[in-house]
Amino acid sequence: MARIVVVSAGVSDASSSTLLAGQVAAAITRADATISIEAVELRPLAHDVIDASITGFASPRLQHVHDLISQADGLVVVSPVYKASYTGLFKAFFDAIDQDVLVGTTVLLAATGGTARHSLALDFAMRPLFAYLQAVVVPTGVFASPHDWGSEGVGALESRVERAVGEMLSLLGGTGSGRSASDDIDLFSETMLSISDPRRD
Repeated sequence: MARIVVVSAGVSDASSSTLLAGQVAAAITRADATISIEAVELRPLAHDVIDASITGFASPRLQHVHDLISQADGLVVVSPVYKASYTGLFKAFFDAIDQDVLVGTTVLLAATGGTARHSLALDFAMRPLFAYLQAVVVPTGVFASPHDWGSEGVGALESRVERAVGEMLSLLGGTGSGRSASDDIDLFSETMLSISDPRRD
């Protein structure tokens, strides 16, 4: 049975990052109910993460999360985007983890932000971090802006989540990304159009 850990770095009580993490987890369960999913929120661990960054030692509950990740077959990571990048809490958490823990681990990247123009953070901030950690990063990243939570954008978000989850499970199954050059990608969806039209945000 495959094991996947879903890490959310949302910093508010009603975090859209936590909502997105839940949506990805639900899509994984729909695709394969035999997969074990463990959800981790970093907000309650913030003090532990900072202490570990300063001292080099993880508290017992932070070490428990590190152990979960080291034993996982796959990892889903979700962060809010502030000022064009992931949060300090997100970075500090992965700074404090052992250098080799994610080598060869399949990782699905996801993020949320106040505008769709932050979506580039997936490829220009998050993807290089996990490439450095020698993870196997899922080709499709999932970004959700406020537009995606409305009635107009929800279908596009669900489609991206399902595509990314399908790629992740295909990689975990050893059959590549499960994609081909003939696959359709709607680059002109309402979500993508909102990037170039500020009135849509």
